[in-house]
Amino acid sequence: MGGLGPGIGGFEILVIGIVALLVVGPKDLPLLMRRVGQFVGKARAMANDFRASFDEMARQSELDDLRKEVQALRTGSGMYALGAEADNAFKDIRKELEGPLDTPKASADAEAGIVATGTDEWPDLDAQAAQVEEAQQAAAAEAKKDVQ
Repeated sequence: MGGLGPGIGGFEILVIGIVALLVVGPKDLPLLMRRVGQFVGKARAMANDFRASFDEMARQSELDDLRKEVQALRTGSGMYALGAEADNAFKDIRKELEGPLDTPKASADAEAGIVATGTDEWPDLDAQAAQVEEAQQAAAAEAKKDVQ
């Protein structure tokens, strides 16, 4: 399917070239080919202009839609109230954000009645590795007893 387009292959181009050589003649063939090339160039330029204008119209349509959405957000049209539950949640969030920041965590936990247990939030990986190693050694010793 090579060549200029669908349905025109190398053999067809060769036949067209031979017919053009016979009809036009070898003297005027370069002039004809130049004019055909110019015509094809103009056709491609027109197709590119059409494609560019079509893309511009699509972009303009998208921009118009975005402008309508922004205008709707500015005026508040199309929006509806969330309800009392959402208003209370927003008030709680605002109260926490506007509250004092200088209370340390330990005193805040003590005021809330939370007692620290002394365990870290993150487990001690070295202790876990030691436990795994001890378990592996015990399993090896058990396997050694079973073999004997």
